[in-house]
Amino acid sequence: MSFNTLLRHFREGSKNVFRNGWMSVASVTSIVVSLFILGVFILLVLNVNAFADDADSMVQIKTYLNSNVDDSMRQKLHNDIAAMEEVSKVTFISKAEGLKDFREQLGEEGKDLLEGYDENTNPIPDTLQVEVVEPTTVPFVASKIEQLNTKYPDEPIYKVRYGQGTTEKLFKITRAVRNIGFAFVAGLGLMAMFLISNTIRVTILARRREIGIMKLVGATNMFIRWPFFVEGALIGLIGSVITVGVLFFGYNQLAISVKEDITLAFHLVSLDEVGFQIGVLLIGLGLLIGIWGSTVSIRRFLKV
Repeated sequence: MSFNTLLRHFREGSKNVFRNGWMSVASVTSIVVSLFILGVFILLVLNVNAFADDADSMVQIKTYLNSNVDDSMRQKLHNDIAAMEEVSKVTFISKAEGLKDFREQLGEEGKDLLEGYDENTNPIPDTLQVEVVEPTTVPFVASKIEQLNTKYPDEPIYKVRYGQGTTEKLFKITRAVRNIGFAFVAGLGLMAMFLISNTIRVTILARRREIGIMKLVGATNMFIRWPFFVEGALIGLIGSVITVGVLFFGYNQLAISVKEDITLAFHLVSLDEVGFQIGVLLIGLGLLIGIWGSTVSIRRFLKV
């Protein structure tokens, strides 16, 4: 195909976008609405995943030690736990540190509850805080730590806690949210493709007479298709660029509001991290939907 022919197809496709007026507006609007909803749910899934990952990473195993455990025994336990392949980090928290942390957690409102406790009356035991490589292995690792009591005659471990029950529910919820989110995004993507296809099909139906005449005078199928490819691509490009602009502007405003609200314990995923990928995805999808819709819609009329 020569450059002049390609330029002719581009001019014709561009003219078609403006020539069809409200039909083109309807197509662009359909793309904007569909891709905007898709973009919102992509960002929603990314933020839910980030929140779920943060929640997973906060799950820790607390290994409380008996009061008769000396430094030598504690170090042996520390080494045994750290040697487990599922464990990433083991931190010793002394009784004094534990009491201090507990006071900070309770704040001023719970200050009276701990009044009178000192080094001698501190009820909080020495603790080995265990972090794991994969959060879903927490119950398994906790069980392995409990079994260490059988290794030593004095049973140095008092209790092992990791939020039993709550942790399993958290993992189930985060998995469900991820799966539902991805399924929903995939469904919206398919819905957008069919919606745009039908919109462009209406445009082509309005011009079926023109297509028939072109076939009668000897135009090839590809010659007829190219302007529609260009038209679909331009509609998809315009719609997706508008979508990206509106979506990113709105998301940035929301991120600023969330960041300024000190009562919220989380922040939204930054567009610096995912903006380029989402922008490329939406623009590419807009182009693909436009071209695909044109291809599917015009195929039946090339038999005229």
